[in-house]
Amino acid sequence: MSHRIDEQITFRKLEALLAFLETGNLARAGEQLGTSAVSVHRALKSLEEGTRCALFRHEGRNLVPLESAQVLADVAREVLDGMAQGVRAVREAGGYSSDQLRIGSLYSLTLRLVPRLVAELRARKPDLQTELVLDANDRLLDRLHRNSLDAVLIVLPEQLQNLETLPMFEDELVFAAPPQWRVRGDGPLELQQYAAEKFITLGEDFATGKNVQEAFRRAGFAPQIAMRTSDIFSLMNLVKGGIGCALLPTRARDASSEPIQWLPLAPRYRVPHQVGLVFLKARERDPNVLSLLAVCRSLGPSLRPCS
Repeated sequence: MSHRIDEQITFRKLEALLAFLETGNLARAGEQLGTSAVSVHRALKSLEEGTRCALFRHEGRNLVPLESAQVLADVAREVLDGMAQGVRAVREAGGYSSDQLRIGSLYSLTLRLVPRLVAELRARKPDLQTELVLDANDRLLDRLHRNSLDAVLIVLPEQLQNLETLPMFEDELVFAAPPQWRVRGDGPLELQQYAAEKFITLGEDFATGKNVQEAFRRAGFAPQIAMRTSDIFSLMNLVKGGIGCALLPTRARDASSEPIQWLPLAPRYRVPHQVGLVFLKARERDPNVLSLLAVCRSLGPSLRPCS
């Protein structure tokens, strides 16, 4: 292990030394550093104690730098410049103050929310490059925790440890059926009456997949699965083709141009959930994340699904 540096030698005290040598005056050095002349004097005295070497001689009330002070100042400039470069490199590696923002999103948000968000973000920060990653709720959240994404647009998680969230709109499930499918009766659909139907579902690692399972639990039956798929758009195509029915979030209905029947569920099956922006608390002061947060706040009121 290399020689240990005395704890009295700090970056702040080295800055005080450089400021004093530059201004030649304790008061002006204090003004430059936003502190008092007394604090600068204490910092210089502490450096002498930490180096175990005289750095100044006294001429009356004035401090005159010795050659040793000039040598320490040369080293201090290199150390402070190197540390500043290191901090910049660390921040860039962590995505802070970078010219790139990595956003994760659910597939179902790409037709309505994401294009508007990216356009607004570019208007605010034209030089910012945006990378978009589409995946399931849990996998996006995992990537956020591993710092491979800067922020994610997902169904808000129940566990919020180390996370900051911005709810943007509330969504719920509706019943999606093929164009030729016949509805039984009028009014909101009672899911328990359709236990004999075949259903298309997403995997359980998708937020919507978990909500669908909860809806079937409330209906009191396990669905007959005709097919499982990995994204909501493929699921809608399969419903359109008559492969089976599905439970989907309202935002899918609002974004779809497919000839599918969208039927409201009875209230107890709808399973409401919040959709919004999630990022790590450690990133709450990052300029790029703050810009994304401002855009999401401005778009949120216009994104609530149509009734």
